[in-house]
Amino acid sequence: MSITSLDGNRFAEMIIIGANHLSANAKMVDALNVFPVPDGDTGTNMNLSMTSGSKEVKNNKQDHIGKVAAALSKGLLMGARGNSGVILSQLFRGFAKDIESKPFLSAEEFAHALEAGVNTAYKAVMKPVEGTILTVAKDSAKSAVEIAKNESDIVVVMEKTLQEAKASLQRTPDLLPVLKEVGVVDSGGQGLVCVYEGFLAVLKGEKLPDTPAFAPSMDELVSAQHHQSVQSFMNTEDIVFGYCTEFMVKFEKDKKVFSETDFQNDLSEFGDSLLVISDEDVVKVHIHAEHPGDVLSYGQQYGSLINMKIENMREQHSSIVDQDHNHVAAKTSSKEKQEYSIIAVSMGSGIASLFKSIGATEVIEGGQTMNPSTEDIMKAIKSSHANKVIILPNNKNIIMAAEQAAEIAEEEVVVVPTKTVPQGLAAVLAFNPTQTLEENGQGMKEAISAIKTGQVTFAVRDTNIDGLQIAKDDYMGINDGKIVGTNKDLVKAAYNLLTKMIDEDSEILTVIYGEDTKQNELNQLLDLIKEQYEDIEVEVHNGKQPLYNFIFSIE
Repeated sequence: MSITSLDGNRFAEMIIIGANHLSANAKMVDALNVFPVPDGDTGTNMNLSMTSGSKEVKNNKQDHIGKVAAALSKGLLMGARGNSGVILSQLFRGFAKDIESKPFLSAEEFAHALEAGVNTAYKAVMKPVEGTILTVAKDSAKSAVEIAKNESDIVVVMEKTLQEAKASLQRTPDLLPVLKEVGVVDSGGQGLVCVYEGFLAVLKGEKLPDTPAFAPSMDELVSAQHHQSVQSFMNTEDIVFGYCTEFMVKFEKDKKVFSETDFQNDLSEFGDSLLVISDEDVVKVHIHAEHPGDVLSYGQQYGSLINMKIENMREQHSSIVDQDHNHVAAKTSSKEKQEYSIIAVSMGSGIASLFKSIGATEVIEGGQTMNPSTEDIMKAIKSSHANKVIILPNNKNIIMAAEQAAEIAEEEVVVVPTKTVPQGLAAVLAFNPTQTLEENGQGMKEAISAIKTGQVTFAVRDTNIDGLQIAKDDYMGINDGKIVGTNKDLVKAAYNLLTKMIDEDSEILTVIYGEDTKQNELNQLLDLIKEQYEDIEVEVHNGKQPLYNFIFSIE
């Protein structure tokens, strides 16, 4: 089948299948990584980044390819994690910018958009390293441009693009000695190949293979992982900038005027592995720094800090080297405690994953009908192996048990009295590892005060509360703990609740849907929100929580 014009709907399917294929191969990509932790989870970082972009695309499917690409770029920006994820987001940021006004693409326009993405990604990296995802993207885009000069079929152009991406991937060990030393190809490049395999499969209408054609055997991966990890080829003391620091700055009008070039040049003085990406609202930063507090302070000149994550690479490197010596069990008891841990209580595997993705150390299963005991919380404090512990109960009925555990714990423990999951998520995002435990506790309390929480659940009996006549099995809208409406229809109950919560100051709505919520119900609600509140930014997560069909957070 020949395709000479690529529209938004087909491109959306390419993104979705590319993201799914990357997700299916994320562990294999992780196993290839040879660079110092915490960037050692390349497959995971690229998967989470691409999944974020894919979700945005699913919510913005349309014929106009420029608008679909813009949605992809926005989703990738918000979800980008680690070096590999940020670079991936830059590749498609440049792609999207190049085609933003185009309703469809010819083969030549598609090829030039790939090249534009490469140019944008190279500019974002202060010191580009060849033999990485950048090289694979550059070589394959160059091939695409050459082929498209005389070829109008987008399927053929994509075939040649993928073919050159795989060939370039195989050349990465010749460009990066550490890859050749360990005997693997570049992990980020392999991740990009997975995405491109998904693109081609959609264009050709074919089913994807289970693993990328050029992936090493699992025996080889096991050997690379367990015989001697690549971290053993370097010394912990050789890590000059010890803290992997990621954060976003939400611009504020009364703060310093943002210039991406100046911002990037200034931050380059603080460390290496610097990546900076921005749009009109936020800037996202990844940097390896020795003094992360200085980096965060600099970022605050431009606005408020969000989505902060700081990890000690020296500690993680030492841990991996210890595993290579097969003394993990013996060393566990003597392992130096980490400085901080954050323990959150939640119901639903999706919510638990969400907490962990933004920085929670431990998640205790529990909630409305399953309150963890003081002993449960004590066990979590011990297993977190930290000097300072922050507990987020996320339910008013769990606060007392948490406070009791804090009183008897040997560690320094503070309980932030979060009563809902949205409050807990806001608290985690407000965490600053450079502050004292007391300062963090205060900062988190301030953060939760700015969050509105909505919940939709069903009535278990007939009742009358605050003048509301509620019938058994009716859906109830709960605004910050107060029942404000009921309806026999779930979508209507949820939408009516939102109309009472959203005001002119509302900017971000997070929708967490539960295990009993049907996809068509979610889609109906999102359509209503988009129609009525076009200026509000909507984030959607599958919390898989029982009892509550929807949990809303508004900030």
